[in-house]
Amino acid sequence: MVFARNTAMAFNRYADRDIDSKNERTASREIPAGIISPRKALWFIAINTFLFILTTASINTLTLALSPLAIAITMSYSLTKRFTWLCHMVLGLSLAIAPTGAYIAVTSSFALFPLLISLLVLCWASGFDIIYALQDEEFDAQNHLYSIPAHLGKKGALIVSFLLHLIAIILIVCIGIFYISHLIYWVGAILFSAILAYEHIVVKPSDISKVNLAFGTLNGLGSVIYAIFTITALFFI
Repeated sequence: MVFARNTAMAFNRYADRDIDSKNERTASREIPAGIISPRKALWFIAINTFLFILTTASINTLTLALSPLAIAITMSYSLTKRFTWLCHMVLGLSLAIAPTGAYIAVTSSFALFPLLISLLVLCWASGFDIIYALQDEEFDAQNHLYSIPAHLGKKGALIVSFLLHLIAIILIVCIGIFYISHLIYWVGAILFSAILAYEHIVVKPSDISKVNLAFGTLNGLGSVIYAIFTITALFFI
C-alpha cells in the first residue's frame, strides 16, 4: 500500500506539474516550486513501482498478476481530469481497490464482502474528492479541465457528493445487516455516517471555507473510527 500510494501521489505531481504551476493554490508544490526536479520524481515513481510489484510477488501469484492493473488504476486518476468529469470516480476507484486487494493478499481469492467494502470506499472517496475540487471550480473551467464542480457548479457538485455519500451510508448499513451484525459495528457505523452528514453541513455552495476541514480532518477521523469499530466487531462475531 505504501509503495502504491507513493507511486500514485508522485505521478500525480509529475503529470500535473504544468497545471499546478498555473494554479495559485498548487504553485508551491515541490515540482513547480523547483524543490524537486521532474527527473527525480520519475525515478521515485519507477523505484516505488518496482518495489510494489516485488512486494506483491512475495505474497501470492494472484496479487502479482493483478499488480500492474493496480498500479495502472492508481496512476490513471492524474490523467482523467483532462478528458472526463468522472475523474473523481477514478480517484475513488484507486482507493477502493485497497480492501479487495488486502483480501486477495490474505486469501488469494475474491469474495463479495470485500467488494462491498470497496464499493463503499469508491462512493465515499469520490464524494469527498468532489468536495475538495470545489476549490478549483473556476480554475478548472478557465483551463478546460474536467471536474464535477466545473461541470455542474458548486451547488450541483455538492448534490452529487451528497448522493454518493448517501449510497456509502446505505452500503454501511448493508454490511452491518448481512456481515457484521454487532453492536460495536453499529456504533462505528453511526459515528462515521454522522461525520459524512456533517461534511455537508459545514460546506455550502455559498461558503467553501471549511473544505479542508471536511476533506482532511473529518474524513481522516471518520475512516479511523469506522475501521477501529469494524475490526473490533469482527473479533466478537
